[in-house]
Amino acid sequence: MFINFWYAAGRSEDVTDSPVKVRMLGQNFVLFRDSAGQAHCLSNVCTHRGGSLAGGKMRGDCVECPYHGWLFKGAGECVKIPSLCKDGKIPPRTKIDSYPVQEKYGLIFAFLGDLPEAERPPIMEIEEYGHDGWRATVQKFEWDIDYKRSIENSIDPAHNEFVHDTHGFGGDNEDYRVGELDITEDEWSTGFWNKMYAPPLKEGKMREASGRSEDTFIDAGTGHIGISSVWTHIHPTPQMHIHQYLYETPIDEDRTQFYLVNLRNFLPTPDHDERMMGRNLYVAAQDKQVLEDVEPVITPRTNIHEVFMPHDHPIALYREKIKRWEANGWRIDTDTIARNAKRVAYAVPSPGRRAAKGWVIDAVPLLSPPDPALSQAAE
Repeated sequence: MFINFWYAAGRSEDVTDSPVKVRMLGQNFVLFRDSAGQAHCLSNVCTHRGGSLAGGKMRGDCVECPYHGWLFKGAGECVKIPSLCKDGKIPPRTKIDSYPVQEKYGLIFAFLGDLPEAERPPIMEIEEYGHDGWRATVQKFEWDIDYKRSIENSIDPAHNEFVHDTHGFGGDNEDYRVGELDITEDEWSTGFWNKMYAPPLKEGKMREASGRSEDTFIDAGTGHIGISSVWTHIHPTPQMHIHQYLYETPIDEDRTQFYLVNLRNFLPTPDHDERMMGRNLYVAAQDKQVLEDVEPVITPRTNIHEVFMPHDHPIALYREKIKRWEANGWRIDTDTIARNAKRVAYAVPSPGRRAAKGWVIDAVPLLSPPDPALSQAAE
């Protein structure tokens, strides 16, 4: 798991009048709204005696620790310690980590890391969102897998033929092959477009909307942005477009929370939402069945124990980016955290740690950048 990326922390509709506890990157956070409705994300551990802030309640703009009533504002500063009375001096060390937040696409995103704003990776954008002619739905689900396995599955063009009966022929097509990939790449992303031979849509309303009743090639593209976001565009016909944006948030090393924003330019009325969301879950369940049985559970850090084919090139590029982000010192040392479980409370370092000293809660330990010479030898 990696710090210094934006992660979907929750759905906007789920954060209302009470604090909400969220687990991300193996740590606990609290989401809440101030009196103006602005969303905030803080480390969940109170600096007094380790109380869970999410178990408290809102007092105006502040979240109140349920243990001793300490009040914390959205920027992480403690503004009231009841036991000191109203004129008591509050020590600077009472502060807790506060994370930058953006709210869009029906989701609350938190930047979990300490990079200054100018250096942060982007949030995956949805250009069609809110535009005329597009209908959006948001779905949330959780799987017991490593999120990196899911990202690699999404940018794997060869699995569709065997995993998805809506996309392929279950291996019965003797002429099957992966077509040429038109790959694009930049600092934060890898993507590709290709033509995929697929059967007609089975569901009647979908088939009727597409006007396609026979096997044919369709245009499809997919790619990752950053460590854990994926876009997938499927065009069953030149006029019918399904655009999906999947924000994957690691809960722990082997559990992932998914937030799927699906956009369509057909069947545009709300009465078709359940049909579309059901189709999404049907396809996702096929991926889930395969991924939960993959070994090892955690994505390998080198490629020497897997046999790659030419169509795996997008996955190889994703792993190269992971190596660069690990070389930046952004990978969490989960083994050390596991050894200290129940004995040490940690917090993902926030941007505030670069501006001030004297933090009570330890920052999560990070892996030292690997020795390039050793990495090359392993390859």
